[in-house]
Amino acid sequence: MLKRFENILLGLAALAVLVMGAMITLNVVLRLFGTSLPDSVVLVRELMVAGILLPLAAVTAARAHVCVEVLTNRLPPRVTQFLILIGWVIGLVALAPMVYAGWRELVATWTKGSFFFGDLSLPKWPGRLIFFVAMSACWLRLFLVLIEDAQAFLHEKKAK
Repeated sequence: MLKRFENILLGLAALAVLVMGAMITLNVVLRLFGTSLPDSVVLVRELMVAGILLPLAAVTAARAHVCVEVLTNRLPPRVTQFLILIGWVIGLVALAPMVYAGWRELVATWTKGSFFFGDLSLPKWPGRLIFFVAMSACWLRLFLVLIEDAQAFLHEKKAK
C-alpha cells in the first residue's frame, strides 16, 4: 500500500512540475502583452515544494539518493552495509524534527486561516500539508528501509 501511495506522490510531483513549467511559460508570454498571471510567484513557489518533496519517499524506496562511493567502494561489503545502516539512522533522526515542525506549521496555518497577500488571497495550508505529507512518507519509508537492511545485515551475520 505504501508503494502505491509513493507512486501517487510521484505522479503528483510530476504534475506539479508540468503545471509549474506551463505557468512560467504562460506568464512570460503574457508579459510580452503587458500583463501576467495573478499570484504566479506564490503558485510557482508552492508547486516547487510539491515537485521537490513529494518524490522523496519513492526515491528512498528505490535507494536512489545521491551518494559518494569513493571511500565506501574500497571497504569490505560488511563495513559498507553497516555504514548504510548508520546513514539510515542519521536520516531518521534528521527528518524527525522536520516532520514535527511540518505538523506544527500545518496546524498553525490551518487554525489561523493564514493566507498569502495577493490578488487571489491563496491559503497557506495546502503547501504546508504537502510538506508534512511528503516528509512523513519519506520518514516512514526510511524507517522501513532501515528495518529491512538491518534484518539483512543481522541475518547475514548469523549465516556466517
